[in-house]
Amino acid sequence: MQRLDDLLFAQGFGTRRQCAGLIAQGLVQVQGSVCTDPAAVFPPQGLRIAVQGQPWECRSPAYLMLHKPAGYECSQRPSAWPSIYALLPAMLRQRPAAKGGRASGVQAVGRLDQDTTGLLLLSDDGAFIHRMNAPRRHVPKVYEVSAAHAVTAAQIARLLEGVVLHDDPQPVRAAACEATGSHALRLTLTEGKYHQVKRMLAAVGNRVTALHRSRIGQLALPADLAPGQWRWLDEAQLALLQPL
Repeated sequence: MQRLDDLLFAQGFGTRRQCAGLIAQGLVQVQGSVCTDPAAVFPPQGLRIAVQGQPWECRSPAYLMLHKPAGYECSQRPSAWPSIYALLPAMLRQRPAAKGGRASGVQAVGRLDQDTTGLLLLSDDGAFIHRMNAPRRHVPKVYEVSAAHAVTAAQIARLLEGVVLHDDPQPVRAAACEATGSHALRLTLTEGKYHQVKRMLAAVGNRVTALHRSRIGQLALPADLAPGQWRWLDEAQLALLQPL
């Protein structure tokens, strides 16, 4: 159980004093009823509230997916393009660090280039972010690749065997690779080096013209989640984020 003012603070609705003021002014509903007592206690997980008329489902820690559109940077301080965090509600950006998190608000689990689209995970659980990013975890990530030139069997074979990138003496290889069209392929990776897909395609004499991440682990980007939209992850979906 958790005090309502603490609950609102943890969800990112402002400082504890601000949250207590919202409650005292009758601006907070809990399960459809106005509550004016900041000290009232409720079970926080999944609790449905409304603050100044804005509905919200309480989650702590926060685990969510975002369908990243092109033209957005995975950075809190973008340089040339808008930030993916601008696509999220203020509560997710303002909530205090939770469960090992070093910064306030949810953080992206890894990054996608500004021109890359698809499945991106975010959380304020620092331990979860670390586990998902750890190289030894070998969580597979599936990319749909559009190529400038026709994809050949020889290129696919080289990607599966391993290619040496310019600044890394150790070869990197695809966990799986298949052609999905004359100029398209599906590539599965279990490590996350800088611009890895683009550099691997370049190493076999081709070039990426469009890149989309469709899956992490066994979690696929839902067909009904439009670019720029986000959604909470439930326990079943979290269980799909497993290494090979």
